[in-house]
Amino acid sequence: MFDKEYDVIVVGAGHAGSEAAAVAANMGAHTLLVTMNLQTIGQMSCNPAMGGIAKGQIVREIDALGGLSGIVSDKSAIQFKMLNQSKGPAMWSPRTQNDRMRFAEEWRMQLEAIPNLDFYQEMVSGLLIEGDRVVGVKSSLGIEVRCKAVVLTNGTFLNGLIHIGEKQFGGGRAGERAAEGITEQLVDLGFDAGRMKTGTPPRVDGRSLDYSKMEPQPGDTNTSKFSYSNQTTALTSQRDCHMTYTSPLVHELLQEGFDRSPMFNGRIQSIGPRYCPSIEDKIHRFADKDRHQLFVEPEGWDTCEVYVNGFSTSLPEDVQFKALRSVVGFENVKFFRPGYAIEYDYFPPTQLKHTLETKLVNNLYFAGQINGTTGYEEAASQGLMAGINAVRKIREEEAFILSRDEAYIGVLVDDLITKGTEEPYRMFTSRAEYRTLLRQDNADLRLTPRAYEMGIVSEDSLRRVERKAKESEKMVQFLRDTSFDYKEINPILESKGTKKVTQNDKLFKIFSRPQIDLEDMRRIQQVEDYISEHGVGKEVLEQVEVHVKYAGYIAKEKENADKLHRLENVKIPPNYDYKSIKSLSYEAREKLTAVQPVTVSQASRISGVSPSDISVLLVHMGR
Repeated sequence: MFDKEYDVIVVGAGHAGSEAAAVAANMGAHTLLVTMNLQTIGQMSCNPAMGGIAKGQIVREIDALGGLSGIVSDKSAIQFKMLNQSKGPAMWSPRTQNDRMRFAEEWRMQLEAIPNLDFYQEMVSGLLIEGDRVVGVKSSLGIEVRCKAVVLTNGTFLNGLIHIGEKQFGGGRAGERAAEGITEQLVDLGFDAGRMKTGTPPRVDGRSLDYSKMEPQPGDTNTSKFSYSNQTTALTSQRDCHMTYTSPLVHELLQEGFDRSPMFNGRIQSIGPRYCPSIEDKIHRFADKDRHQLFVEPEGWDTCEVYVNGFSTSLPEDVQFKALRSVVGFENVKFFRPGYAIEYDYFPPTQLKHTLETKLVNNLYFAGQINGTTGYEEAASQGLMAGINAVRKIREEEAFILSRDEAYIGVLVDDLITKGTEEPYRMFTSRAEYRTLLRQDNADLRLTPRAYEMGIVSEDSLRRVERKAKESEKMVQFLRDTSFDYKEINPILESKGTKKVTQNDKLFKIFSRPQIDLEDMRRIQQVEDYISEHGVGKEVLEQVEVHVKYAGYIAKEKENADKLHRLENVKIPPNYDYKSIKSLSYEAREKLTAVQPVTVSQASRISGVSPSDISVLLVHMGR
């Protein structure tokens, strides 16, 4: 069966592995996806949701680059929300609640529809290495499969250890065994490894909850979707989530179990995600808080299983049950399964290049939680980038690297490679210094042309993006060129509490006012006539509104990004001898030697490298 050599082998079929396998095969590479369980391809291991703050932008970027996460999310969505709409458009973030079973089923169907993609169910226990290059993988049954490149996306399975109170057992996920052998081999090859922790809350029976005591959390009235393509449509019906709260009594009951908590008795040594703490960590760190929010999220359209978001825990199951029964609406709750914590191996990502290829072993790529990240979206984006670069490397084509002003994916990869991470890394809008450029509404304009150049997306996708750009520019020009009648405008201005005008002026100027939105502009006959006559769609109108209101901010960020690119163009030779430059600080010499930045710009972002160190470096490079 495996007598021929594959182009790419992807190990693991979570979010990172599914995206890596899909893009490699869609680029024409003969690809093998190896997973320990074919029934859990694309499974949502934790919460049944995609997107959210900054994560929604990443899903849009994956879609714009020809990935499948947006399409799968849309097709399995049960609720849609655009978060942060009270803030500027740089902060708007799409999010879906999803049907967990349909999500995994849709991923499976999408992958099986790709002709160049083969599947195999078994545990990969090692890599085949010849010299400084990976040439295949070895399974636990001793089967060897040769290839030109390997992408490791092992998630939480590398020596995974599950904790529930004082009980612990090996496993990569509830009901699934851990993966062994790979960590040990990589350490023998010279890689540094570490341990991280994540957790998950109890799953409960929705039939045992009293929703009348909780606050409904409905989706948006005007729904949208992730994918820019016409393969999906916005939701016409949705399921509500609900919200309830913990209380001092709940906290007291939880604290009774702290002496049996693996977090507090020393059984768990590794670091968990800072921004998604367990309930015991929350009540310990925020002792002044009387209550914490709990989001009650349905697991699908038809199932009664419910995810208790905000109640992640590794306390003993009896403590979990007793405390949760004291939450309003949960008085008669029945468990499907208790929450648990899991520890797993990861490899500090400073050992990677910007392509996600390892520095020590050629043609070996890491993506997802193996790099110290947390979250489906962060993992999926790394899988996509690793898959693209694996194919381009074996074809001897130029590497595909996104800069920090091109995509959140670029920020994510650069942060990991340059700064590393000692705790599970999660993306936030605040991590992106050019977030006004990196909005959820323009990911296709930013990235689809690049995906087309690499043969990932169709010409139809490119033409759609070009039409969107052209129509947006045309309408903005219409607003700049067209004058209004101030007598028609003043009643609208007055109704919005903004200053009236005394003479005619351009529509662009009125639209620039923060109090005036698109719906106000559509009350002006000239604007509504233009929209009707040219058939201007929702996406174009969104682009136009953002351009008019934020033109100054966008121009300023572009100017700052151009300055950054000048330093990006100053390349540093491979294996540069920083230790010989005595004018550099000791810390800078140490950090630069370890990271081996490719450009001066990357060097400037390394923690511990000061502006004066960069000046010294530029002098030594003959600036």
